[in-house]
Amino acid sequence: MDKFDNYIGGQWVAADKYVENINPSDLSDVIGLYASASKEQAHEAIDAAEKASEVWGASTPQDRFNALDKIATEIFERAAELGELLAREEGKTQPEATGEVMRAGQIFKFFAGEALRLTGELVDSVRPEVDVEITREPVGVIGLITPWNFPIAIPAWKIAPAIAYGNSVVIKPAELVSGSAWALTEIISRAGLPDGTVNLVMGSGRVVGEEIVASEKVGAVSFTGSVGTGEMIRNKVVARGGKIQLEMGGKNPLVVLDDADLDTAVNCAVQGAFYSTGQRCTASSRIIVTEGIYDRFIEKISAETEALRVGDARDANTQIGPVVDEAQFNIDMNYVEIALKEGAKLVCGGTKADCGKEGYYMKPALFIDTTPEMTINKEEVFGPVASVIKVKDYEEALKVANDTEFGLSSGICTKSLKYSRDFKRRAKAGMVMVNLPTAGVDYHVPFGGRKGSSYGNREQGSYAKEFYTIVKTSYIWAQ
Repeated sequence: MDKFDNYIGGQWVAADKYVENINPSDLSDVIGLYASASKEQAHEAIDAAEKASEVWGASTPQDRFNALDKIATEIFERAAELGELLAREEGKTQPEATGEVMRAGQIFKFFAGEALRLTGELVDSVRPEVDVEITREPVGVIGLITPWNFPIAIPAWKIAPAIAYGNSVVIKPAELVSGSAWALTEIISRAGLPDGTVNLVMGSGRVVGEEIVASEKVGAVSFTGSVGTGEMIRNKVVARGGKIQLEMGGKNPLVVLDDADLDTAVNCAVQGAFYSTGQRCTASSRIIVTEGIYDRFIEKISAETEALRVGDARDANTQIGPVVDEAQFNIDMNYVEIALKEGAKLVCGGTKADCGKEGYYMKPALFIDTTPEMTINKEEVFGPVASVIKVKDYEEALKVANDTEFGLSSGICTKSLKYSRDFKRRAKAGMVMVNLPTAGVDYHVPFGGRKGSSYGNREQGSYAKEFYTIVKTSYIWAQ
């Protein structure tokens, strides 16, 4: 069995403990043994990053462009190989997994360009013969804690801006899917960065994550994951004066109005709710439908959901891969039971799927005749489970859509310019989709939400510099 070590200070470092990486499509398939770092190794990685930050922070825009561009080029060249690894360890279908790899490459390409585009300002002072310069500098050491549902794209969209703006990095990926992060780090290790600029410490959040969060040497922490963990991290980092960026949960609504194109609406709902096995913070888990189109919509989406092909992530015929692991599968099934007890009507799915091999396969569950107060419409399930809420008109739909502690993505299907414009303005979400699935975003524009979904600066696009740099104002008197 192959062993995969941590990467600290430019060296591959063995650990005392290794964890099996198991394929959720086939539990007999062990991808490899991945290192589980100790507290001491986490400290070593932070120290290495601190040392490297002085060197890399003084690098030129061309140095940064060259490194990022080289990383992107190799990701593109190895997209099929990396996509297969991602599908194997996380359970995304092969096309979705390869698409995620391509997105990681695009992110590195984009930030290669951003390294050359970082600008400042020169403004006149209110005092004569005084110049004012506003510039941006690296934060220093950035701690990155990433989730299991996008095991290469999310590490990419955190690492790329961090090093583009001259920072060094300590990244702890989700222990469940260390393979993609290891492969990305292996590519980065050959990009010509100073030793210690990027450090990979795999392992438990209670061990490695705690050290990253608590260290005074880590100037900023970017976390994507659950609400509870995010709030705990925020409190600890803020208390010691560090910068914090959080992307957490979602309970995203898709509103379908009477005038919507039925095929478009159903496609948006099915793709948003069930693709990537529903394991996306932007998934359309609440489908809010006005009464005039409700019956036709239910008939069509029920048939489309029932027809989805569940199977091995690497099978070309598969549309919905497995749930990521046993714990998440049990959570999903528990929410199905709760919904049934609270009176929701299950029209299809919600059971274990028999796919001919041992894996965490679940038939996508569609509930109808639900009410906004039901648990399934309040809490994030994070699986292939969607519920439909019937409403009278647009105003009620908007009210229900906004009735959530989250505010990441919100969608509407309509042919009306009036309603689409109004929804865009009044939806309490960081991202709004019109006649598109709530899941699926571009890599060159800001990503993030409101309320309980996000905290701190936006991720991605040129807005990323707000988190990964510090603004300095300099006054110069030319004597």
